[in-house]
Amino acid sequence: MKTIWPGRPIARWLTGVVALFAATAQAHTGGTVLDPGGANPHATDMADISCSSSDNLPPTAKLFARVKDQSPPEAGLLVNMQIIKGRQAISVTDEFSGDGEFSAPVELFGGSGTYTMLVDKTGLGPRSFEVEWHCMSENNIHTGTDITIRQIDTPQ
Repeated sequence: MKTIWPGRPIARWLTGVVALFAATAQAHTGGTVLDPGGANPHATDMADISCSSSDNLPPTAKLFARVKDQSPPEAGLLVNMQIIKGRQAISVTDEFSGDGEFSAPVELFGGSGTYTMLVDKTGLGPRSFEVEWHCMSENNIHTGTDITIRQIDTPQ
């Protein structure tokens, strides 16, 4: 099987990308398996979320997001999410490994533009996760939201 980089078969990588894109076509949620082989404690997924306004939408004020660990529980293995825009950043951890519930939500008030979202984990082992994100106005009205996947896992 052809690989993109050692230990990462192209079919497995494409499956994760397709899953993320397919999920985004239906709602502002998506997910994949972070580090399917479980051998990279530094595996990180990255996406850019573009928030915009138009004539019929109020101005974007913030990005709302949360993360859910969908894997079986494993003590000490947690999923984290960071959001960055310009010189601002915020993070959240799904505090309960594999409970299937979303983390507490976080909001980064960065206005319109591109936010970078990172998802990583605290150690060895694969983690299946889902993220939810929404560009919102000050009054919590949805504004224009697009996503571009930048990275699935970190090459070893």
